[in-house]
Amino acid sequence: MLEIVNRAQHGMDAPVFKDDRKKAYLNPEGADRPLISPIPLSTLNAARLYRLERLRMKMREWDCPALLLYDPVNIRYAFDCSNMSIWTMHNPSRYALVLADGPAIMFEFEGSEHVNDSLPGIDEVRTAKSFLFFTAGNLVEDRMKAWADEIEDILKSHGTKGRLAVDRLEPQPAAELHKRGFTLIDGQELAERARSIKSAEEVELMRWTIRVCEAGMARMYEVSEPGRTEREIWAELHFENARSGGEWLETKLLTAGGRTNPWYQECSDYVIQRGEMISFDTDMIGPYGYCADLSRSWTCGHVAMSGKQKELYAAARDQIEHNLSIIRPGMTFGEFNRKSWRIPDKYQPYRYTLAVHGTGMADEWPGILLHPDFDDGFAGLIEESMVLNVESLIAENGSESIKLETQALVTADGAVRLDTFPWEDA
Repeated sequence: MLEIVNRAQHGMDAPVFKDDRKKAYLNPEGADRPLISPIPLSTLNAARLYRLERLRMKMREWDCPALLLYDPVNIRYAFDCSNMSIWTMHNPSRYALVLADGPAIMFEFEGSEHVNDSLPGIDEVRTAKSFLFFTAGNLVEDRMKAWADEIEDILKSHGTKGRLAVDRLEPQPAAELHKRGFTLIDGQELAERARSIKSAEEVELMRWTIRVCEAGMARMYEVSEPGRTEREIWAELHFENARSGGEWLETKLLTAGGRTNPWYQECSDYVIQRGEMISFDTDMIGPYGYCADLSRSWTCGHVAMSGKQKELYAAARDQIEHNLSIIRPGMTFGEFNRKSWRIPDKYQPYRYTLAVHGTGMADEWPGILLHPDFDDGFAGLIEESMVLNVESLIAENGSESIKLETQALVTADGAVRLDTFPWEDA
């Protein structure tokens, strides 16, 4: 069995799986071993080349000859290179430059250039010019000018001028590019629109991330016994993701009992009691950089739900199933909103913000708000080969919250779930 502490020493009963359907998600070779991906390199390389071409296709559509990327998620999408992603999210010190009809260049953190070896989409690796105050101090201005000069030289040497798409840039470096005659446009929108349509190979990579996530959820399920803290249970997901080649968790959204309502409290050292509802949202960036964004709720000790818990859980299931059933390619966001499940008045004050959202290497466009909050001006189409997450959060005054979420591929015939981890038998 999976152990975190000496259960006998702490007076805890040994956990027992009361649902073999969930136990089946553990590694069949033994819960003490990580999952090993069966996906061949040919599938990974096909996904890599598809993603880079998606960016270039959007660049041509937007009449944008060059794209500068700082967001680690966008860099991973373009080149499949990953290096200190969390650190570089708040210390922008590695970046990528993609030309629509020219080379793709990775500017890597000094000393880390080798992490890009053998990646098929990268034509050249250069050492990044960093102008972080952390390391540049009073030299920031000079280093920033050298950085902008290099960008300008590359683009001019390929006959590129005018429009440059940038996903993330602070005011001072943006001003340096403006001085050199570049018109900056929103590279984040460009990247997310490119990312929204998945290839078959991308879906296979995402299925594997979901497989790892569900193994982590099975570990969480097994240790959801009285006496555990929220953090102890949440740690099981981190553990499975890390040892199976995953990246990070975007949030720490696991709470129990009264701490589930209001939502958006992160896990704590609260000791969970038998029968309390445990609700969570994985927000997991897993193997290959793909996101598994799944939510489940179950009782501590896996005891039967109370009458109120059953009522809330049934409403959440209704919302999930209804909204899944109406998704069709070609449906406008407004049409989805009009046909979507109507949350009863008593649950509305505690509602979740989103009905559905896109998912790829993170949560991404589109994010369609729940019907009380939907803006009729929000335009767009649900398209085939999008991956959409369907959300539900149900609670009322003084109750616990039920959080459910499933991840689905939009096909010609509608939405097909990619996750299979069982719902609870309320």
